Amino acid sequence: MEPGSIAFIVTIALLVIDFVIRVLAIVLIPRNRRPQTATAWLLAIFFLPYLGILLFWLLGSNYLPKRRREKQAEINRYIEETTEGIDQVTRTGAWPSWLESIVELNRTLGAMPLVGGNRAKLYDENAVALAAMAKAIRKAERTVHCEFYILSLDDETADFFDALEEAVARGVKVRVLLDHLGNWQYPGFRRTKKRLTAMGADWHLMLPVQPLRGRYQRPDLRNHRKLLVIDGTVGFTGSQNVIETPYQKRGNHRKGLHWKDFMVRFEGPVVAAIDALFVTDWYSETDELLTREVTTPVRPVTNGRLDCQVVPSGPGFEGENNLRLFNSLVYAAQRQLIITSPYFVPDDSMLYAITTAAQSGIDVQLFVSEIGDQFFVFHAQRSYYEALLKAGVRIFLYRSPTVLHAKHMTVDEEVAVIGSSNMDMRSFTLDLEISVMIRDRGFVERLRAVEDLYRLESRELTLDEWMGRPLRLHVLDNIARLTAAVQ
Repeated sequence: MEPGSIAFIVTIALLVIDFVIRVLAIVLIPRNRRPQTATAWLLAIFFLPYLGILLFWLLGSNYLPKRRREKQAEINRYIEETTEGIDQVTRTGAWPSWLESIVELNRTLGAMPLVGGNRAKLYDENAVALAAMAKAIRKAERTVHCEFYILSLDDETADFFDALEEAVARGVKVRVLLDHLGNWQYPGFRRTKKRLTAMGADWHLMLPVQPLRGRYQRPDLRNHRKLLVIDGTVGFTGSQNVIETPYQKRGNHRKGLHWKDFMVRFEGPVVAAIDALFVTDWYSETDELLTREVTTPVRPVTNGRLDCQVVPSGPGFEGENNLRLFNSLVYAAQRQLIITSPYFVPDDSMLYAITTAAQSGIDVQLFVSEIGDQFFVFHAQRSYYEALLKAGVRIFLYRSPTVLHAKHMTVDEEVAVIGSSNMDMRSFTLDLEISVMIRDRGFVERLRAVEDLYRLESRELTLDEWMGRPLRLHVLDNIARLTAAVQ
């Protein structure tokens, strides 16, 4: 056969393959996906068919492996059975009329009950929170359950690791979970693993991507939770990873860039729910079910006034638990809604909810950072500012060189949500997260005081300023918005 004929046949074959890829993409990709997500994938495949289909094959499914989802369902059934009837709440003050239905929604989606008799301490400084966690570990008598998206040994976290080592030496059972891909990029990853092994902690990687060992799932499905539970009676959770505030990057040190987080220390029955999430993830990674420790009753604490409900979310659940919670609270707000999120890339439902609240005369405020550490996410976030500002949302930019990494929401004077979840499509769909909903006016007042401090360190963005930004930034923000929808 002539070389020209071979080239012709190859060309025709490639054109046919290209056509088939496009047709199959139109048929398969929109199924059970948000329109904006499906559109983004279709654009990628139509412009770059071979690369686009390869990326879709690697990243297109936002489900964990079947066995992992089966384990999640087993744990959910166990939690529902063992917590039936324990949802005794603190009926101090009148409940807002809308709260009961949201509590039921959370229970239905995430299996966790609302429990009363809790108290909490707030930490809005990383070093103080880290020291408090190390102090709690040093008081451990039986167990330490430590689970962080990023857990890395460096000068700022050394005392935390020392506390873990001392606990092991006392005979305390120390269990540690850290996300695989969340940690491997940092210089401290190798020394962290060595230190945990040397101290005798029982540690495992979460969602490891190790295909040669038969352990593989979509690589950008990550466990983003941050929690620490001591003896089943004291629990910490929030936005903070265990790593120095510049995240071990020379460029960040050179720029003076650092992260500011928010953590909460809980005591009371809610700690059992936080620990149940650790048990879920431990079972998923090790096949060891720590049921005996989960069933240990935790009594209401003295002066415990907080009603708390843990809301787990992630690809192990069928519904987007955190997104449904956030949207329900936004629509429930009557007077004031304040949202703090380092990565704010809402889907259409959340954007409509927030702009509707602002257009209804509710005081809606959004705290985000003036600078960003993730290029595409930062510019995608900026693409929403125009719609928000036009609707009446007040946007406060936390001044550089600090990245405000705190994640929380306050609704009127009634309810707050704190945890690990960002207000973006990654946290809604791809990442395993923990959120805690708290009903207590005193807690909301304390969190509002933290938000007041944020406001002092921020500048308010105006619509005139935003509309006057350079055209190149308009274009960049809008292009980045397309990439944020690829899930």
